[in-house]
Amino acid sequence: MYAEERQQRIVGRARTDGRIDVAQAAEEFSVTPETIRRDLRALERHGLVRRVHGGAFATERAGSEMPLSTRSTRMVAEKQRIGKAAADLIGDAESVFVDEGMTPRFVAEALPTGNPLTIVTAALPTALALADNPAVTVIQLGGRIRGRTLATVDYWTSRMLDDLAIDLAFLSANGVTRQHGMTTPDPAVAEVKHRAARSARRRIFVADHTKFGVDSFCRFAEVRDFSVIVTDTGLSAAEAHRYELLGPQVLRV
Repeated sequence: MYAEERQQRIVGRARTDGRIDVAQAAEEFSVTPETIRRDLRALERHGLVRRVHGGAFATERAGSEMPLSTRSTRMVAEKQRIGKAAADLIGDAESVFVDEGMTPRFVAEALPTGNPLTIVTAALPTALALADNPAVTVIQLGGRIRGRTLATVDYWTSRMLDDLAIDLAFLSANGVTRQHGMTTPDPAVAEVKHRAARSARRRIFVADHTKFGVDSFCRFAEVRDFSVIVTDTGLSAAEAHRYELLGPQVLRV
């Protein structure tokens, strides 16, 4: 098997499973672990994967977005810690936008409900998870439902957000860099995120460390638009400081 063919299969496996493991890939393709590591370095240079200890994650670019079933099993412990830490920052907010995706959902599930809250979301799973809580009023944004994420997009979603003044928005992304800000593969999703950010008085960004240093297709916000970034300790303290120089406080949990 030529290196190019093996690398294509590695990317395909990473997109299907969410992660590629060096040892397993070496056994599957009958090559050495160092060969797989060289493949991953080459793929990372092209922006197709993000290397981590022992393997790599697929990056989500235009046309290669991972389904919700894959995201729900990826970096779960880290996302839960991020969600809890971010929820503790709610302050006196009474209306909260919760973005689509697993990390924002963990934020929503950790929000304190001692006082009544109004949750606005495009994500059907998040709305369903909170709907039976008597302390929470859930506003589900209307629009076209995307099968990959079970979240709404397009005209009605954006129009509803334009008519709202929201205290706090918890937003996530498929990628974030200091140069290009927060990005996502689908223009329709980027528009919803942009409108939500614009409608909110305060914005908090939540994402695990594998999203940092990755550019996706459509930018919806700049790093400086956020007051706080909450991520996990996989993002180095030095890199966190570089993001802080752009404006937000960075919490590593």
